[in-house]
Amino acid sequence: MDITIHASFLPHVDPDASLTFYRDTLGFEVRNDVGQGKMRWLTVGPPDQPGTSIVLAPPAANPGITDAERRAIDEMMAKGTYAMLLLATKDLDGTFERLQASDADVVQEPTEQPYGIRDCAVRDPAGNMIRIQELR
Repeated sequence: MDITIHASFLPHVDPDASLTFYRDTLGFEVRNDVGQGKMRWLTVGPPDQPGTSIVLAPPAANPGITDAERRAIDEMMAKGTYAMLLLATKDLDGTFERLQASDADVVQEPTEQPYGIRDCAVRDPAGNMIRIQELR
């Protein structure tokens, strides 16, 4: 079997703030930008990985969820417990400095974890937890 990750979805609440974070702060390229207002889908990804994308989508657009589920999603997003993305970089300290300079919501500074990795954590504008591991 030859299977790759093509796209993952993360929710957003403010497409412009998400675009600024993923494009300007993380350096991802914008591959698609469709819709308008809060009903806008953004596809972004690392420039050197054209086959892997993150789709930033409005959670309210899913017609299959109830109002109670939408409220639960909103509450979980506000706490940073709804969605998570794990990224990796060879330059964790430089990446963290860039995140701090952008006023990203820092959750954890670069730390040696007891399970053998060094990473940091921030939240994107929608509250999604973004953990960034150091590649060794």
